[in-house]
Amino acid sequence: MDHFKGQPRLPKFAVPKRYDILLKPNLSDCKFGGSVAVDLDIVSDTKFVVLNAAELSIASGSVSFTQKEQVFKAIKVELMEADEILVLEFPDLLPHGVGVLAMEFEGVLNDKMKGFYRSTYEINGVKKNMAVTQFEPADARRCFPCWDEPACKASFKITLVAPSELVALSNMPITEEKINGALKTVSYQETPIMSTYLVAVVVGLFDYVENHTSDGVKVRVYCQVGKANQGKFALDVAVKTLELYKEYFATPYPLPKLDMIAIPDFAAGAMENYGLVTYRETALLYDDKHSAAANKQRVATVVAHELAHQWFGNLVTMEWWTHLWLNEGFATWVSYLATDSLFPEWKIWTQFLDETVEGLKLDGLAESHPIEVEINHASEIDEIFDAISYRKGASVIRMLQSYLGAEPFQKSLAAYIKKHAYSNAKTEDLWAALEEGSGEPVTKLMNSWTSQKGYPVVAVNIKDQKLDFKQTQFLSSGSHGDGQWIVPITLCSGTYDSRKNFLLQGNSETIDVKELLGFSILDDKSRWLKINVDQSGFYRVKYDDDLAARLRHAIGKKCLNETDRFGILDDAFALCMARHQPLTSLLTLMSAYSEELEYTVLSNLIHISSTLGRIAADATPELLKEFKHFFINLFQYSAEKLGWDAKQGESHLDSMLRGELMTALAVFGHDPTIDEAIRRFQAFLDDRNTPLLPPDVRRAAYVAVMQRVNTSNKWGFESLLKVYRETDLSQEKTRILGSLSSCPDPNIVLEVLNFLLTPEVRSQDVVFGLAVSKEGRETAWEWLKENWEHISKTWGSGFLLTRFVSAIVSPFASFDKAKEVEEFFSTRTRPSIARTLKQSIERVHIKAKWAESIRNEKQLAEAVTELAYRKY
Repeated sequence: MDHFKGQPRLPKFAVPKRYDILLKPNLSDCKFGGSVAVDLDIVSDTKFVVLNAAELSIASGSVSFTQKEQVFKAIKVELMEADEILVLEFPDLLPHGVGVLAMEFEGVLNDKMKGFYRSTYEINGVKKNMAVTQFEPADARRCFPCWDEPACKASFKITLVAPSELVALSNMPITEEKINGALKTVSYQETPIMSTYLVAVVVGLFDYVENHTSDGVKVRVYCQVGKANQGKFALDVAVKTLELYKEYFATPYPLPKLDMIAIPDFAAGAMENYGLVTYRETALLYDDKHSAAANKQRVATVVAHELAHQWFGNLVTMEWWTHLWLNEGFATWVSYLATDSLFPEWKIWTQFLDETVEGLKLDGLAESHPIEVEINHASEIDEIFDAISYRKGASVIRMLQSYLGAEPFQKSLAAYIKKHAYSNAKTEDLWAALEEGSGEPVTKLMNSWTSQKGYPVVAVNIKDQKLDFKQTQFLSSGSHGDGQWIVPITLCSGTYDSRKNFLLQGNSETIDVKELLGFSILDDKSRWLKINVDQSGFYRVKYDDDLAARLRHAIGKKCLNETDRFGILDDAFALCMARHQPLTSLLTLMSAYSEELEYTVLSNLIHISSTLGRIAADATPELLKEFKHFFINLFQYSAEKLGWDAKQGESHLDSMLRGELMTALAVFGHDPTIDEAIRRFQAFLDDRNTPLLPPDVRRAAYVAVMQRVNTSNKWGFESLLKVYRETDLSQEKTRILGSLSSCPDPNIVLEVLNFLLTPEVRSQDVVFGLAVSKEGRETAWEWLKENWEHISKTWGSGFLLTRFVSAIVSPFASFDKAKEVEEFFSTRTRPSIARTLKQSIERVHIKAKWAESIRNEKQLAEAVTELAYRKY
């Protein structure tokens, strides 16, 4: 039996074809019992059957394999917890062919938000338990013994025994319900062939709203009793999205129903279980009175993402977790396509740049990983549900789609889905379909993007009518990597009417400007040249001084579209952090954005300014006042234009921008903004429905209130806690948690962090309170060390633990602190946080080097002072 220990994958002796599963959750003592009968095809000589199981107790006497009247009883049943496998030994070789493997088991409804777990909710002030499943990536094995690998697809016949008064849901519609006193037995239609991680069961008390697609698919949104109205927006999005995807993928939604359900305790954002999609409440429910525009947008994109998986992931499934990005990168990209189709006025593709930037940030680290990352053991999977799989994945798909063209891309995708429906696929299968449909060398082009980590920075210089392009690997540390890519270069000059493109295949290429553009740009000083038009490529661009000055001028003159204004700023920021350009040149560029009004660009400008504010506090504390003055000046124009109150008929993006601007001004210490926020917050305390504090600016007001809180004046903190305790809206609770720790008083920060560990905060929500003010960094680190045992015990079995590490370690900017962190974790690391820890320490090193170079920058004090007091 020892031979099976430590193997990354299950042996291939036996292939499951169909599961018959009975589950009996007991919600009062949080346990469950059950039985499973698997139609199993024995395909090679073996006395052993090896499958996955974890945290289950198997009734040894119940284990049997039956084939054609012949019953084989297991002589040894061993659960190897370290490997999460169940090894069954039989007295003789099992006959080849299909038989039935049967067994009974028991388990605990755990508190870890994975496997078969309990979530809690209140009805009329009484706390109740519900039973919920979350199996991705590898936790079906915590509910029933199974072949818990995505390639082991089978069909599932599920039966639940549950309390009669509760709602019992699974992937498929109910075929029969028998009530027997306090319990009922509910049977469901058999599922199509699918992977174990997509099986789902939920038992609890719920309300729902319902609608149908034009071809008769019944769609429901389930939520806590009394919240049904908050499900209407998501329901509407789901019905339209299913119809949209049916057209786009040229394949109808494969199941008779789609249920979407809001779960009060849920670790991720949502999970695409076939036919029963589970969500955090914040990602599914929308309340007209108390949700912000940003909440509405999040509900739409998350629903579109999860429904994309019904095809891309559920119908066609990755062969192994190495190909996770296929699921997640694709669903992320297509969710923007769907949202843009439903809400064109949101200009959602401009916001896709946020996805790209998060991908670029993580991939600029030496401790990044390729899109396709070798996974050997289930314990390594959680860590790759990250910005590389989702955001870089989505960005390279967007880059490829823009290179191939929308139509060939869509037709090839539809062909890929038809070909691999109900089976598994690898990255190469997708490339093959796109290559066949487009006639382009997709495999060659894309391998450089998926099989190696990192991305290039393309340096562009102009000299004597020649454009010189050079690519090198970009690393935020300023070091040089040795990667090389096939880069789809797009460019335009002076106008968007004519765009040029070519593939940069080697390290460098020199092109005659006149030949490429048909004119010389050197003759006209105002003519700009923009590379990576619309930021559709996953790379950065470094311009020579002449080209950079032309672009700065073009930004001031509003000649460039918002995606390009965003891209020029973001690339300059990244190059400055990597010490390829001085901070003074970045600040000069930022000053060109003083009349910016577009949400996406300003949102990034705010983010960059707050990062610079923090690094300035470390590098040049004596200039902090001037830096803050500069940032306040930068945002004054747009803040005055928008004001605190919404205007009749204003755009969704303006509603989102208002809150971000006011929050930024409060954090930079703009007293008039803070005073006004406190005035409005007082009105809100007196009347929760006051028009003075609509949802879009609530977080800004809460952050502003916390700026004035200290140990001798805790009014704002206590008032916010009161609001937190009185609301039952998850979005309001997370809004407050995300504001409390912005307080500049470290003693208050400590109180907030301790509050996070009380039963008042659901364990899924603690991570919202970890983004502390720069004054609270040291306090947060001491707190993390003191509470590490408790934190790692409570959150250690899922990906949320990684958030504690990255949120508290990454903000530092000193080599000593990096060393201290390494020493602390040297005896406390575990596989699930190893990668995140290395990445966080690397970020600290990058910032420490950056702070050092800022300290040595000669003209900085003069430049900052001039910019701070310049009239914009």
